Parts: sequence; C-alpha cells; structure tokens
Amino acid sequence: MRDRKLLENVAFGHPSSPRVIAVANQKGGVGKTTTAVNLAVAMAQAGLHTVVIDADAQGNASSALGVEHNSGVASLYDVMIGEASLAEVMQVCPDVENLRVCPATIDLSGAEIELVTMERREYALADALTSFVESDSDVEVIFIDCPPSLGLVTLNVLVASDEVLIPIQTEYYALEGLSQLWGTIEKVGASLKPGLRVGAMLLTMSDRRTRLSQEVENEVRQHFGELALDTVIPRSVRISEAPSYGQSVISYDGRSTGALAYRKAALELSHRW
Repeated sequence: MRDRKLLENVAFGHPSSPRVIAVANQKGGVGKTTTAVNLAVAMAQAGLHTVVIDADAQGNASSALGVEHNSGVASLYDVMIGEASLAEVMQVCPDVENLRVCPATIDLSGAEIELVTMERREYALADALTSFVESDSDVEVIFIDCPPSLGLVTLNVLVASDEVLIPIQTEYYALEGLSQLWGTIEKVGASLKPGLRVGAMLLTMSDRRTRLSQEVENEVRQHFGELALDTVIPRSVRISEAPSYGQSVISYDGRSTGALAYRKAALELSHRW
C-alpha cells in the first residue's frame, strides 16, 4: 500500500534530451527482457514517450509487448542491413499509450554474418537511431533489449546507447561473466562510443527471506555502491505469467508486487537523469 501511494504522489523525471539505455547481461535468465519491457511500460504509463528496440532474435520483448514479430515482418533486421528506417518498422504497443516497439524476428540471427562485410558495421544501429531521433521530436526514452551474447549485434547496441543498465539475479554466480561485459563496455566507451557507461544495476528475482538473496544483494551493493538501484525486483508468479499473455506484468496485474517494484525502479531511474 505504501509503495502504491508513493507511485501515485511522485512525478517521474523527464530527460532534457532523449536517453538511449541498453539493457544487457550475457548471462541468461537474469530478467533482462522482463526488465527492459516493464521499465519501458512504467515510463510510458507515467507520460514519457518511450520506445523499445528488441535486439534479441528470440523476440521475447516483442511478444511481451504484443506486437507482430513473425519472420518476414519488418523488423530490426531490416534496419541493421540498411533496408528500412526505424520509423518504418515501429509498431504501436496495443496495451500502452506512449509506447512504440521496433520488433525482432528470427531473421535477426543472420545479421551477425551480414554485418561483417558492411562498412561502419559497428554503427549500423547508431546511425539509424540518430536519424530516428532527429526526425521524431517526441521520443524521450529508448530501451534496447540486448541478446544474451557479446557479438556484433550487441556491439551495435552498445555503440548506439548512452548508458547500460545491468540486471543481476540474486542467485549463485550472480556476478559470473560480469567482468567480461564490464570490460566490453569500457572498450566501447574508449574507442567507439565515448561516454558510454554503466548507468545502473537492478537486482532481480530476489527472495529476501533467504540468506542467499541477502548475501548477493549485500555483495553487489558493496562492490558497486550507488550504481545499484535501491529498488529490488522480487520473485513473482505474476512476473512469470505475464509474457504468456503477451503482456508486461504492469499491464497484466498492475497491483502485484512485481508490477509495483518495476514501477518503483523506473521512477528511481528517471530521477537519475
């Protein structure tokens, strides 16, 4: 109840210029797509003009937001190989006002090979995003759901982004592989996208009744300090159920603990700009 009243009484922050946020963690099963989708929905519902770019060929973010992403549908693949603009492939989220989606299809799995021979291959998405933002004065926040790998598509996402949000599951080996991702972000920031940084970390799938979740949370906060958002996403049946209905948990059950947690996380993130 207290969280619900807080969300009703506090206004979300609006960025002074469009923010592009990559949601990345090459470790699977940490709530990466769920985080990208629900933060975007929360911000859109709060009145921010929001975009989700699904950069994972599995298309889970597209499914969760209820947009078409069958093979052959105009998608991020067409943008990456230069056959369409972002504006041309955008779909309106059917459940959420102020939210548009660039879907991913299975075709995107072939983009890694095609990008190898392209000029400015690391900048394909960045160039497309620059054109999109310049032609669309409304957009305020763009979330990009990364694939669970560190290939050329992920590299394109990092080069196109201003900051990276890393979801971290409060389980064993939570920080496994994080040094590799951190190193990649630093290298991209040093050479291809000056200023790229880790903007925030979000602890997910937490069960604070267990010692393990508490220990992982303490370890993350000890190592990364203020980078870790205060809000922690709990384990939730509703969060797990929502994608099978083609919805975010916020659209599926906005009063659930999971929905409230993601809205709190989005509020907290919006006040960091």
